Amino acid sequence: MDLLTTLQSGRNYSVEELVKNLGVSRRTIFRDFKNLETLGVPYHFDSKTGGYSIEKTYYLQPVDFKLNEALSILMLLHKARNLVPFPYHRSALMAGLKIENNLPVEVRKHCQISLGKISVKKGRVIEHGDFEKLFDDMQKAIREKFIVAMTYKSLYDKKDIVIDVWPYHLMYNHRAWYLLAYWQEHKEVRAFKLPRIKHYRLLERKFIDGDKFDAVEHFGKAWSMISEGRLWNVQLRFDPMVATNVSEVKWHCTQQVQWNTDGSVDMEFRVDGLGEIIWWILGYGDKVKVIKPVELRKRLLAVSENMTKNFRE
Repeated sequence: MDLLTTLQSGRNYSVEELVKNLGVSRRTIFRDFKNLETLGVPYHFDSKTGGYSIEKTYYLQPVDFKLNEALSILMLLHKARNLVPFPYHRSALMAGLKIENNLPVEVRKHCQISLGKISVKKGRVIEHGDFEKLFDDMQKAIREKFIVAMTYKSLYDKKDIVIDVWPYHLMYNHRAWYLLAYWQEHKEVRAFKLPRIKHYRLLERKFIDGDKFDAVEHFGKAWSMISEGRLWNVQLRFDPMVATNVSEVKWHCTQQVQWNTDGSVDMEFRVDGLGEIIWWILGYGDKVKVIKPVELRKRLLAVSENMTKNFRE
């Protein structure tokens, strides 16, 4: 940031001046120039003066950010972006640099000190690789209603399938990005995980549906993403050892919490389908009991018996 601020001051600086002013080595200066080049910052060298500079017009005009406003934006760009695989990684960094470089000196200094004392642990995510073009193309298909032909790695079919879909929505959920699209062959909206799209192309043909699609309404009361077409009243009792931790989180929109005198907690949900909630319950091992429904208890018992069998073999 010191290098960027110096180069944007309106005059050219030689390497020797930068070394002296910034208190770093020549090697560091050239390494940082390489980083600027990677980010796409248009610095240039003037052979007449032997100095480097950055065009003033490249950056935003000064904005009157309050201290907490500036800190909140920079914290999102520099820290919270690690929580999910962000498709516009380099663009986000450049936005942060532009904002930070135009802050008043005292505000910028405060933000730099504060950000140095803040960290956000990266979430467990599926590696998407460089999927910015895929993300852009899916956005275009959704916006302009292009039908998408794609080869998709289907876990259900246990093979690659070639299908045409009508893309409606992009959503990040449970460690991965998904494309919510209407699959005409099955006459329903399905969720397609972006990392499993192996090949695709936007067709010239367009669809006319999808304007009223609502992702929240689509998933309804599913525990996460898979609706099974039947609502269940689920009641679970968590031991005192985990009661506080589990009750602090809003797991589902229908969640209700009731504390017991022994320090345990009862949590109730009304969910569409039992398949997804089973794996969440198993994560709490012997610290949770199923009060109802009986069907959920039976399914968990079957899974537990198979687990015991696997561990004994």
